[in-house]
Amino acid sequence: MKFNKKSLVIAIIAATTISAPTLAAKKLLLKTPIAFNSNLPALGTPIKWVSEELKIISGGKIKMKIYEPGKLVGAKEILDAVSTGKVNSGYATAGYWQGKIPAASLFSAVPFGPEAGEYMAWMYFGNGLKLYQEMYDQAGYNVHVIPCAIISPETSGWFKKPIDKIEDLKGLNMRFFGLGAKVMENLGVGTVQLPGGEIFGALEKGAIDATEFSQPAIDQRLGLHKIAKYNYFPGWHQQATIFELLINGDTWKKMDKTQRAIVSTTCKASMAQSIAEGEASQFDVLSKYAEKGVEIRYWSDEMLGHFEKSWDQVATKMMTDDKFFNKVYSDLTTFRAKYDLWEKNAFLPRKTR
Repeated sequence: MKFNKKSLVIAIIAATTISAPTLAAKKLLLKTPIAFNSNLPALGTPIKWVSEELKIISGGKIKMKIYEPGKLVGAKEILDAVSTGKVNSGYATAGYWQGKIPAASLFSAVPFGPEAGEYMAWMYFGNGLKLYQEMYDQAGYNVHVIPCAIISPETSGWFKKPIDKIEDLKGLNMRFFGLGAKVMENLGVGTVQLPGGEIFGALEKGAIDATEFSQPAIDQRLGLHKIAKYNYFPGWHQQATIFELLINGDTWKKMDKTQRAIVSTTCKASMAQSIAEGEASQFDVLSKYAEKGVEIRYWSDEMLGHFEKSWDQVATKMMTDDKFFNKVYSDLTTFRAKYDLWEKNAFLPRKTR
């Protein structure tokens, strides 16, 4: 077979012309404002890790540029910003949208709720992920949601004075998050949800009497131990907390299957990365509490009983008031009832204190 040079040149030009737009279409830049400083272990570090891994795994075809809290949009504005297309992605936790969508916190942290393993089981192999996306769709938000990090229990509060009985809580002003805040309000506590950077100042000036924020390794970065010397456990309000990557719905539709798989799978890897980092980061901090004058306190069975009773009251009311909250919480409760047969037989009992 003879080759015509002119025909060959035309074929090469045509191939280049066809492939260039195709290659260009496969490049993606995710501009991602984040709700937590990227230096906070297991809270902000996961999305930084994701941004680094996406570039490597995709061979540079997918890049993520993260913007520290407030640099592009405020933490509480991320959902709206992603939905409207002001940015094409964002990293936060669904509990921030509780005021807009009552069910949102069920995809963030649930009082007396599942630990990380059980939470992920419901999310990936129950109806959790399906309901998570349905929540945003039925609320009219143009976003695609991907669970992208998870941490194990937080502490349940830093207090300036001991809390020995339920009456000691009444009248306190406290920074509290999500559904746990509703539990505390039901017990006579005034709550406010402050961003991490504002907590120390509010605690120091007496604007709040107590606070919870996250895990010990994170809380120490905020200096909470310098003011409040009583740190309470267990984290009944957040046995596990999920963080989300939101991608603008139009952006997600334009992404091909490979791009979607790379982003989704990297976030799933981040779930493992984040919980491992969180679990590995706490004991060194706790071991130094005594030298910093911090006292570890564990809630009595009586106090935990008060918190759980209050949560049951809050959950019942929210199920009555909001149909979708009812749908999600009922599904989670059904899954947990089934999971309980495995949990109570498979795991060693906790060591007694």
